[in-house]
Amino acid sequence: MWTPDAYQGAPTCVTAFMSAGTKVAAFAAFLRVFNVAFGGLAADWRPLVWGLAAVTMVAGSVLAIAQTDVKRMLAYSSIAHAGFILVGATAAGSRGVEAVLFYLAVYATMIVGAFGVVMLVSVRGEANLSLSSYAGLARRSPFLAAVLALFLLSLAGIPPTAGFIAKVAVFGAAVQGGYWPLVLIAVIASVVAAFFYLRVIVLMYMQEPADKEQIERAPAAAVGVAVPAILTILFGVVPGLLFGLVHSASGFRF
Repeated sequence: MWTPDAYQGAPTCVTAFMSAGTKVAAFAAFLRVFNVAFGGLAADWRPLVWGLAAVTMVAGSVLAIAQTDVKRMLAYSSIAHAGFILVGATAAGSRGVEAVLFYLAVYATMIVGAFGVVMLVSVRGEANLSLSSYAGLARRSPFLAAVLALFLLSLAGIPPTAGFIAKVAVFGAAVQGGYWPLVLIAVIASVVAAFFYLRVIVLMYMQEPADKEQIERAPAAAVGVAVPAILTILFGVVPGLLFGLVHSASGFRF
């Protein structure tokens, strides 16, 4: 909850790190501690994680809707995604761990790519962060609009993106563990989250741009957002490539 406000004035790359890097590290430590040190006490800590997951998903999704700044919207949406990750953590066991690791890898890819586009759109500083700045982006830069739309659809969990597979994985692990009420809350939160992601896509493709100036980008910058976009599609179409890696990680490290 602290990240969106504390880093509102920080460079976009710092916010991206706080949304992706710290989350991956924190949940890796969480899995290590709770599935190894406290594995025998799962019946005691699962109800607490269940409640945290539900509150986090709902609060993050509702707060993200109220944002008119794209960086704050993505930052608050990261709170909701932390809740989705906790859904898999609630299930515990090998399947839950694998689902969480897959989600973390996919989320890091999506959010870094999304913030990369935000950084390029805000090339003249941190002033072009309002949602209105993205109106007509498809006309000013078709490439940036396309990759941002891909990342937003994946964050919303729309197939055939990696985000869809990630949500299916954590929801499936929770259902298998008997936590279907939590999955129901997660599905409702996902529908709410889809609204603010799709709102940006509508602005980019169905509104006229206020600024007609084309957005220039260096070749290296284009590669920087193209690589996460390719991975987002690849892990959605061929998820086994990443699941093989997280299976090894869950077996030997957790």
